[in-house]
Amino acid sequence: MKDYSDYYVYILLCSDKTFYIGTSNDVEKRVATHNAGKGAKYTKTRRPVKLMYFENLHDKSEALRREIELKKYSRAKKESFLQSMGINWRDFLIS
Repeated sequence: MKDYSDYYVYILLCSDKTFYIGTSNDVEKRVATHNAGKGAKYTKTRRPVKLMYFENLHDKSEALRREIELKKYSRAKKESFLQSMGINWRDFLIS
């Protein structure tokens, strides 16, 4: 039995330095869609976006639950979470 499926939750850094959290079964394609202005309404005006983090989950419903959980984090808690994963969001700033 496979431990994980092809469902992911991901965190993007938008050009205005805000975070966007979403789910997808193809993260690379989804990021490209965001950068083409055809992703979420939120990212449409905040392009370009950069992928900072993603995690693979067991199924779509678990990915959606994790997305909701991460979206409830305060900005400081999101930054702390990323730091705990060895990710400094400032390293992703778009010049």
